[in-house]
Amino acid sequence: MYYIIRHILFLFDAEKVHHFAMGCLRFFCKIPFTRKMIASIYQPKKARPIHIWNLQFPNIVGLGAGFDKNAQYLTELETLGFGFVEIGTVTPLPQEGNPKPRLFRLPKDEALINRMGFNNEGVDVIAARLKEWRNKNQQSRMIIGGNIGKNKVTPNEQAVKDYEICYEKLYDVVDYFVVNVSSPNTPGLRELQEKESLRNILTSLQKIKFKYENKKPLLLKIAPDLSKEQIDDVVDLSLEIKLDGLVVSNTTIDRSELNTKENKVEKIGAGGVSGKPLQHKSNELISYIHQRTKGQIPIIGSGGIYSPKSAKNKIYYGATLVQIWTGFVYEGPGLIKKIIRYVK
Repeated sequence: MYYIIRHILFLFDAEKVHHFAMGCLRFFCKIPFTRKMIASIYQPKKARPIHIWNLQFPNIVGLGAGFDKNAQYLTELETLGFGFVEIGTVTPLPQEGNPKPRLFRLPKDEALINRMGFNNEGVDVIAARLKEWRNKNQQSRMIIGGNIGKNKVTPNEQAVKDYEICYEKLYDVVDYFVVNVSSPNTPGLRELQEKESLRNILTSLQKIKFKYENKKPLLLKIAPDLSKEQIDDVVDLSLEIKLDGLVVSNTTIDRSELNTKENKVEKIGAGGVSGKPLQHKSNELISYIHQRTKGQIPIIGSGGIYSPKSAKNKIYYGATLVQIWTGFVYEGPGLIKKIIRYVK
């Protein structure tokens, strides 16, 4: 059934269809009977909880950042069976992001290209929405992560302040944090992956964390395009400052593995590639980090998960949890349940 629906949806603009589809899901989830029916179809019945960072994840499958940027669809995503959802990327001030169109499908590759540019409503609006959702859904077991970034207009030398603002304003309404310095769609952002820039941001946030009695896990999301030297720097720094974990990985700027015709890809223009072509890069990076750290740094595996087997490979290579995004678009909500059944 989903593949028939997908065929129709894929006839229209990707970003517009995203909002339309989630709006329809929200409508049906407002009706108790239909919400219960959707949950009975998609929610896993006997999922194995994962305990990590003093958090109890209902299952291993999460939704990566960028899908629910403004924390608008948490109830709907929980109904579909996600164990955790990462909202954002959230910036201090609201911003429109890059000009549209900025999200493109590559069906031959089961991939997407996006250059969204951290479009979001700003941390104040999102924090208030999360607080309201928490108050209304106190029985929810779903874990919520906060993916934080800097505004496009903020110079890199002042970026740490943007991360601090988002961190403090979201602290009481999310369960863990992910520092995003690896998106290719904000000019100069990836420069913050250099060791000293990272040290400045992460140590500043850790100082804030230790002011709180309830310590929230702090993770870093990295790009799959880092050099070996840069990866080693990230690993060394993570071990040195006792970072709680890594999200591996963000989208790639490498298009060498695409099956889509080159002229079509060139016409799309700039943006990060997600989906099936990212699988190998992400797995290699997870494996390298896991082996080099002897498993000391927990990893959320992301990139190229489109089947239960591809999710299990992430666990095999060293991930503790997995996130889907593009695979969710191509395979539908049934993928969550299939992964949980397969990965035991």
